[in-house]
Amino acid sequence: MNNLTLFLLSFLVGIMVVIQGGINARLGILLNNSLLATSTALTMGASLTLITVLISVRQFPSMHQVREIPLYMWVTGGVLSFFAVTLFYYIIPKIGISTAVTFGLAGQLIFAAIAGHFGWFNMPLEPITIKKIAGLIVMITGVILIKSQNELN
Repeated sequence: MNNLTLFLLSFLVGIMVVIQGGINARLGILLNNSLLATSTALTMGASLTLITVLISVRQFPSMHQVREIPLYMWVTGGVLSFFAVTLFYYIIPKIGISTAVTFGLAGQLIFAAIAGHFGWFNMPLEPITIKKIAGLIVMITGVILIKSQNELN
C-alpha cells in the first residue's frame, strides 16, 4: 500500500474511534455501567478477531516461536486496551466526546513523538525536529482553545 492510502486509513481509524467511543459510552450510560459496555465491546472485538484469524491465517507460529516471546508482550497490550477503552467510555459522558478525544489525541501525539524519537518498542527512529515541536505546540494550543471554549458554555 502506498503512503496516501495508509494516511487515509489512519484518518478513517480516527473516525471509527470517535464513533465507537460515542456509541459505547452511550451503551455504558444505558447499562448504568461503563465496565459492561467495555466487556461488550472487547468481547465483540475479540470474537471478530478470532473469526478473522481462523479464516485468514494460513500458518501459525511454532511453539518455539511462541515460547520466545516475553510474557509481558502477551499481557500488556490487552491490559492497556482494557484500561484505555474503559476510561474512554467512563470519561466521554462526563466531559463530552470532542474534549475526551481532543485530550486523548494530545496524549497520543506527545507520547508518540517521544517514543518515536527514542525508538521505543523497537520502532523506527523518528527524531523530534523543530517542525515536530512546532506542530505539537500548535496542537496543544488547539487543545487549550477547545477546552476553554467548553468552559465558556
